[in-house]
Amino acid sequence: MTSLDLLGLVASVFTTSSFIPQVWRTWKTRDVSGISLPTYLIITVGLALWLLYGILRGDLPLIVANAVMVVLTGAITVMKVVFSKK
Repeated sequence: MTSLDLLGLVASVFTTSSFIPQVWRTWKTRDVSGISLPTYLIITVGLALWLLYGILRGDLPLIVANAVMVVLTGAITVMKVVFSKK
């Protein structure tokens, strides 16, 4: 692993972890009124494409960051759909 890869992984920890409070809050409160479904659909698809790009390039920082982000934004998207029905 190069120092450039390490820099990318550290950066991904900060950007990726920024979504954890939103996931946690949404799960605990079930309040999705302030969440835009189109925004989260678009960002999740975009991140999935970045993940595919990282996989095809064999770029570990891109793979790790985007895999985690797809899970986090996907969770928020699913909660928006499920909790909106209640």
